[in-house]
Amino acid sequence: MAKTFNYGAGIWATKTGSSMAYNDQNDNYKPTPFSVTRDSIATRVNKQGLIEVVGHDKLRIDYKDSSNGVALLEPARTNFITYSEDFSNWYAAYLYVTPNYALSPDGTQNASRCLFTGASQLISTPTSATGTLTGSMYVKGVAGETIQLAAGGGEDLIMLNGEWQRLIVTKVNINGIFNINTFGGATARDLLIWGAQLEEGSYPTSYIPTSGAAVPREADVANGAGNSEVFNDSEGVLFVNVAALADDGTDRVLSLSDGSANNRFVLYYNSSNNLVAQAYSISNSLQATITTSNLDITNFSKAAIKYNSNSIELLVNGFSVETEAVATPPINLSEISYDNGVGGADFYGNTKEIGYYDAVLTDAELEALTSYTSFTNMANELNLTIK
Repeated sequence: MAKTFNYGAGIWATKTGSSMAYNDQNDNYKPTPFSVTRDSIATRVNKQGLIEVVGHDKLRIDYKDSSNGVALLEPARTNFITYSEDFSNWYAAYLYVTPNYALSPDGTQNASRCLFTGASQLISTPTSATGTLTGSMYVKGVAGETIQLAAGGGEDLIMLNGEWQRLIVTKVNINGIFNINTFGGATARDLLIWGAQLEEGSYPTSYIPTSGAAVPREADVANGAGNSEVFNDSEGVLFVNVAALADDGTDRVLSLSDGSANNRFVLYYNSSNNLVAQAYSISNSLQATITTSNLDITNFSKAAIKYNSNSIELLVNGFSVETEAVATPPINLSEISYDNGVGGADFYGNTKEIGYYDAVLTDAELEALTSYTSFTNMANELNLTIK
């Protein structure tokens, strides 16, 4: 297999402003970095399972659900809760809050104990958030007991598992208030709480700490990996092992292009939650489209575009979807980006692996690349539980 470069699979290398690619032919890192920008701090789950802050312009490798880590790319979001860890600034009645009572998910003793004295009690904070809101809070309580989490005037009753867990609720805003409460038959009375977040959006993103004001996290941008010497215009394979953050009705695109819309291959989840491969050439003229549906785009999929001078083929999870003829192939290929090649439709999701091969692979090699070696391997890759 002629591999030009590969990101991920447990061999991530990052520094401020870039992420380096690995070449497994000679066991070193290739000078084909993604340019990484994010004009704010952000958080990730590290190898020890703890939440930690990552500085500006650094690709986050997150280990929440993967021992090898995934590249985490998220849109801009703001935590509208002004005190996400200091609950002495929240409204509380008929309950007791003890700060710095236990270790929190960031590994320091800054989790608060929240002791309710009965039913129909709450600890709450107002915010200026509007629209569709997603609230979350890290909570630890007695397994099997329940607690209510409320965001924007709507609430869900959630069962606790006895460990730290991030409780999540998504509702349409009525009043912008966020709270945790013992209404609605909730049975929990003694909790540890930490890391509250209320963001405008239909799904939760990584934790944004606050201490007196709402705090924004800027969007992750990763593009421009490679150069014209790396890519082969005549033939090659672009491979990804990715999952979208949510099926939120947006286009999320990865591209191999000439740095413009004129010549490019794109692989993307579209607004209808299908996986699509396309080829464009000469003034952004669409040459071919292959679409596959019936995917849960929030689960990881292994996908590859195989191309040569007259066709493209899409393979997903070990199977060939379709081959389409291409009359005029893209030329002057020079970079891979987590967008549509011109800075739009950014890909927000998790990447276990992304790589490029400068020659077409055999059917057997493509099947091996995009499939799983065993049922156990598949379960581990897709975070499934084997019973």
